[in-house]
Amino acid sequence: MAAQFEALGDFLDDWLELPVRCKDGQTRIFKVPSPPAEDGLRIDQVTTMAARLALGGAPADEEILNDDEEKDLFRLALGDAYDEIISHVAWTRFRHIAMTAVVWITSSRENAAAYWAAGGDPSLLAPNRQVRRSQTNGASASAAANTTRSRGSTSGTKAGSRRNGRSGKAHRR
Repeated sequence: MAAQFEALGDFLDDWLELPVRCKDGQTRIFKVPSPPAEDGLRIDQVTTMAARLALGGAPADEEILNDDEEKDLFRLALGDAYDEIISHVAWTRFRHIAMTAVVWITSSRENAAAYWAAGGDPSLLAPNRQVRRSQTNGASASAAANTTRSRGSTSGTKAGSRRNGRSGKAHRR
């Protein structure tokens, strides 16, 4: 029997709704549409290239995208919402909205929500030390409870054993 699929529009949202306090103090919800496929491919290509440069050891102060390329990326990511958003918010909020859209387009809604909540701060995206330790300790404690230690070697070799009257140290002549 062949798998049955629901219509894509029935379960996949084609937009992000982002609440933002604007320059006038009002909170507006900006609806960022999913880009056309060609624009999505271009965004993915640009971000993949930037990631490769960063992973390849590009210096932190090296400009990966110039100002015009960054504006083009943001325009592609925000689509029809670009002009409305830029007219209502300051640069830092605009950039955060645009980067959230880029994360959504190139990754997932969940990763975009995490980026949004972290305010774009990468250190807040990783779990803190206590969370990492509890995840690690929980896994290793469980693994330790379910395994038996292997027996040590019984070949008769021991460090510093006496053999022919010698200690484990080299014999001088």
